[in-house]
Amino acid sequence: EMIKWILFAVVVLALVILLRVWWLPDASWVWWLLLIFLVPAVRIAWGFLSWKMNVYVLTNRRVIESTGVLSKRVADSSLEKLTDIVLKQSILGRMLNYGDIVVLTAAAGAGINDLRQIRRPMEFKTQMLDAKEQLERELGQSN
Repeated sequence: EMIKWILFAVVVLALVILLRVWWLPDASWVWWLLLIFLVPAVRIAWGFLSWKMNVYVLTNRRVIESTGVLSKRVADSSLEKLTDIVLKQSILGRMLNYGDIVVLTAAAGAGINDLRQIRRPMEFKTQMLDAKEQLERELGQSN
């Protein structure tokens, strides 16, 4: 979604420059088009800030998600209840090594469901599976 906003901002900025420099150098209304540029620019800045504020932590028993810019939301899922992990990557995500991870748990609707725009998602998925396997071994030995 962020890519669409970036492309929109680039197109609007290019249009403003073309109109101002080549076609209508004396038209003052062209500067009003810059206001259109502000909408995607603010959206891009907010999206980036929101992305930077998302924290995903993997412990030996849980996956913890902390999100939010102005308000905070912290959710967690037990590795013990984890049933499956789905990795989603777009072409751009594969090139830049980011993606989304969908966490499926035995407790439907509880805990974390989507880990969005994670850096090195395949590595994170592997670490989650390894942590789950280690926890199962520990729980099996204690019984």
